[in-house]
Amino acid sequence: MAKIVDALLVGAGAMSSTLATLLNQLDPTLKVAVVERLADVAVESTYGWNNAGTGHAAYCELNYTPETDGKVDITKAKEINAAFEISQQFWTYLVNSGVMPDPKKFINRTPHLSFVWGQKNVEFLRQRYELMSKDHQFAGMQYSEDPELIQQWMPLVMNGRKDGEPVAATKVERGADVDFGALARTMIRHLQSQDSFDLMLGHSAVNMKPIPTGGWTVLLKNNITGKRRFVRTKFLFLGAGGGAVRLLQKSKIKEGRGYGGFPVSGQWLVCTNPEVVKQHNAKVYGKAAIGAPPMSVPHLDTRNIGGETALLFGPFAGFTTKFLKEGSNMDLPKSIKGDNIKPMLSVGLNNMSLTKYLISEAMQSQRSRMKSLRQYYPEARDEDWTLLNAGKRVQIIKKDEKGKGKLEFGTEIVASADGSLAALLGASPGASTSTQTMISVLERCFAEQMENQGWKEKLKTMIPSYGESLRESPELLAEIRAKNLSTLKLDAVD
Repeated sequence: MAKIVDALLVGAGAMSSTLATLLNQLDPTLKVAVVERLADVAVESTYGWNNAGTGHAAYCELNYTPETDGKVDITKAKEINAAFEISQQFWTYLVNSGVMPDPKKFINRTPHLSFVWGQKNVEFLRQRYELMSKDHQFAGMQYSEDPELIQQWMPLVMNGRKDGEPVAATKVERGADVDFGALARTMIRHLQSQDSFDLMLGHSAVNMKPIPTGGWTVLLKNNITGKRRFVRTKFLFLGAGGGAVRLLQKSKIKEGRGYGGFPVSGQWLVCTNPEVVKQHNAKVYGKAAIGAPPMSVPHLDTRNIGGETALLFGPFAGFTTKFLKEGSNMDLPKSIKGDNIKPMLSVGLNNMSLTKYLISEAMQSQRSRMKSLRQYYPEARDEDWTLLNAGKRVQIIKKDEKGKGKLEFGTEIVASADGSLAALLGASPGASTSTQTMISVLERCFAEQMENQGWKEKLKTMIPSYGESLRESPELLAEIRAKNLSTLKLDAVD
């Protein structure tokens, strides 16, 4: 006999844990189930060492402020900054409600800095700062071309650097390092204390079919015993990271036709030597190499994962055919279908330079990776750094206006017309904007509850800015930001 639930969420990472928590807070009587093919929660893309851990607020990430014909555009940076503020509001609500423990278990104050060298890059960063510093969202951003001041901000980066080289940096003190794995696990643990919630680990979603009267029947397989079971659900969310592409294809909804994925692998150099780690407390982002995907912007980061502090440098991108770190080399070939082969071939032909770049990255030696690190940390010693495999990121391939194909580097929700199914595709900025992304799922798929069952009003208690624009109201942002920083302990250094 099939198990019956109100909502079935596939994948137990940052997105599904956020959506499940939102649904539980909005209506605790809803029967919500999360299914995860691996043996634990948040061990794929959300796992701490599989992602950058940056609370993406666009303070330091130069790929969010592209330069075209000498002009810097900060539009995307403002959007991402506002979205991260929404996530912080939700986390603040969860801390105040007792759902989350000490916030330092999952978020820690870590200044966000941008660093460039060379006159052309200095001019770019200066223009970027001039634009951003005039906007209330980026109040408090500092800028300097003074090597001595920059030395104080990031000593590891400046020690051993040649004299006379033009350098510039920006700094925002209220930046954050986030252990998204710890965040997701804590939300799931709280949900497990509710009778209306069910977690099914070690199960894969094998197939799904729409129910004529509404909803979906999903076939699950126990990955150890091989036993199969059916779940009937009114709403189905496909939040399985890179695996969402193939699950969306299995749903056969017309809105998902033509979508494909371009997988990119990643690696980090990691240092845990306490003598080195204690000298750097920041996330320092630079400019991506020519031809590199946006997710490959180099950065030297302080990380706090499970109470362990380390330094991380990367990512080093690479070519892969896997959609998940624990996936199959056949993921990409099996995702090629009749409705997406044209867009995928078009993207492949038009992005040969990207493919060549990824292959060259994958073929790098440790010596070559250390050479890249020394551009940011000139005195780095080989013996202090080890190579760690990061998670996979699957960029969106979709039809363009001409019916060909284009490669997208953001995130996108694909939903069925009746709102019974939603799938999350893409990678960046990912978990940092999970709350806003999942609210958009609620608005599209739970419209009746939002309008007629008081969900909008309840969301307003969780997200005080809901229904208003932080981008257009300096006063509202200042008030909310102060509360968030205080509650999440991001407003002062211990």
